[in-house]
Amino acid sequence: MHRLDPARDHVIGLYRIVIGFLFACHGLKSLFGLFGAKSTIPVGTWPGWWAAVIQLVCGVLVCVGLGTRVAAVLGSGSMAYAYFFVHLPTGLFPIQNGGEAAALFCWALLLVAFVGPGRFALGNLPIRQRTSEPTRASATV
Repeated sequence: MHRLDPARDHVIGLYRIVIGFLFACHGLKSLFGLFGAKSTIPVGTWPGWWAAVIQLVCGVLVCVGLGTRVAAVLGSGSMAYAYFFVHLPTGLFPIQNGGEAAALFCWALLLVAFVGPGRFALGNLPIRQRTSEPTRASATV
């Protein structure tokens, strides 16, 4: 056992939170013009607006840890699409074509999908089952 192993789930959870938060911020920037965006993407335009919606929704889900693996796969796939169909035609390498964020988010989210949510995920909370109390049969004597 390596001496860092006890912290593994905590670090994975923190990694998931940071990646999800940054991914959601990317979507917020595109949809609502926040964080210094020059403009917003017009509603319904393909693929930019839809990508921003996926970034926001999947980023929030990954960040809070609900449906983490599915959201991470969907987000990773959207970033792979962004890289291959938007960035790659302008240059081979991410540093040339401006696709660093797309490549990094693609691989970071794919990692989250494979390793799982780690600690601090809402999906890890125990769900208390509602059980109806047994009705007491009235005793008639």
